[in-house]
Amino acid sequence: MEQSKAIGVIVYAQPGQPVQDMNCQDDECDLPPPSIPATYIPYNEDLINMLQSSDPSVNVTFQHTASSNFYMAIDSQGLLAQMGWLLYPTFQFFVWQAEWFNFKTSLQANMTDKALMLPVVNASIMQGETGIIRTVKMPKLTEMQKYKKVELDAYLSCPGTTDGTCPPWDHIMSLYVCCDNTSVLCGMELGRWITPFRRRIGHWLTNITPLIPLLTSDTCTFTMKLDAWWAEPWKPSLNIRFSEYNRNPDASDMYPYKIVPLFQGGTFNKSYNTQYKPIDFTVPTQVSKVEIVAIITGHGSDENGCGEFCPTSHHFVVNGKHENMQNFSTAGTLLGCAMGKPITGVEPNEHGTWLYGRNGWCNGRQVDPWVIDITMQLDNQSNNVTYFGWYQGTDPDPKEEPGYIVMYSYLVYYKNFS
Repeated sequence: MEQSKAIGVIVYAQPGQPVQDMNCQDDECDLPPPSIPATYIPYNEDLINMLQSSDPSVNVTFQHTASSNFYMAIDSQGLLAQMGWLLYPTFQFFVWQAEWFNFKTSLQANMTDKALMLPVVNASIMQGETGIIRTVKMPKLTEMQKYKKVELDAYLSCPGTTDGTCPPWDHIMSLYVCCDNTSVLCGMELGRWITPFRRRIGHWLTNITPLIPLLTSDTCTFTMKLDAWWAEPWKPSLNIRFSEYNRNPDASDMYPYKIVPLFQGGTFNKSYNTQYKPIDFTVPTQVSKVEIVAIITGHGSDENGCGEFCPTSHHFVVNGKHENMQNFSTAGTLLGCAMGKPITGVEPNEHGTWLYGRNGWCNGRQVDPWVIDITMQLDNQSNNVTYFGWYQGTDPDPKEEPGYIVMYSYLVYYKNFS
């Protein structure tokens, strides 16, 4: 519009549709901002008729109006805290911040339980292609297996002491592990988070107990990095938290002892599902439980908003007849990552479009693994599993540049202590 010599732009919503945030997407965000003003207004039939008349005459004035948007809060520990960005004038932003304070209080209470803490990253700058790499001496595997709960205890801060020092854009932050360079398990994903828009209060616990068999050696190398090497730096900290120690397990207690990689994601286009073939597997003897564990998120944007803002479903089918489905139905909704979400760890009042529902994730929160107990779906020892992903109940078929699915999935075997 600017190139066509327009001096301003008014975008109006369709009848019955809400006003939307006007923001850049993907590579657009690297371009200089437009020099002409623009606004998004609700649908107004009288105004539309006037503009479509033979002699349209409408006066439009754009102006900058000062807005009181600087607040502070006192959390449950009596400490001063920033409130973030109040995107528009509603008290709901105060509610969301209060909900997050409740989340923080609950999290800190859980952290008082007795646990073994294994430091991995200590307030280090994370940037570039390599990210942060740490080699850590691990507890003995037989000891790790006695803990009923293993969690990633992650903090995400910024180079400075205020939100203003944080990067402005959201990215995928992943933790990869390699305990044996010769193993197919080397480089598998152990955890995933989505960074917020310019907030520095993130603290999350992610339960990764089924993934203990990825930690197969006395020393393991952990890599924490962003999916965008060029992004501005964050300052994460990470501990592995072992809790609920079972000092004397009996024969009825189980532990995960073996893990097998299954399917990974890819470009979410018409051929997305053609890459997935059934995987045959034989259940080892003495196995007492079998699970599928998957971490799935959608990103990018085609004409349907896929994969970030479109609702997709993901299906693991065992032995051709047992279908296990996860449906990201809130993707694309206006408040899908705001209403009821700060109490789950979402950082509220971020400096961006954090409120909108996403495809399997929210800005400023961990991505929890999807754990499926398939023990009762198995046929003796010889079995198979396959996967497919759908948009609106069928294969995706975008006409514009497609988005993509980021997925790591595993088959996990449990057995009883002898």
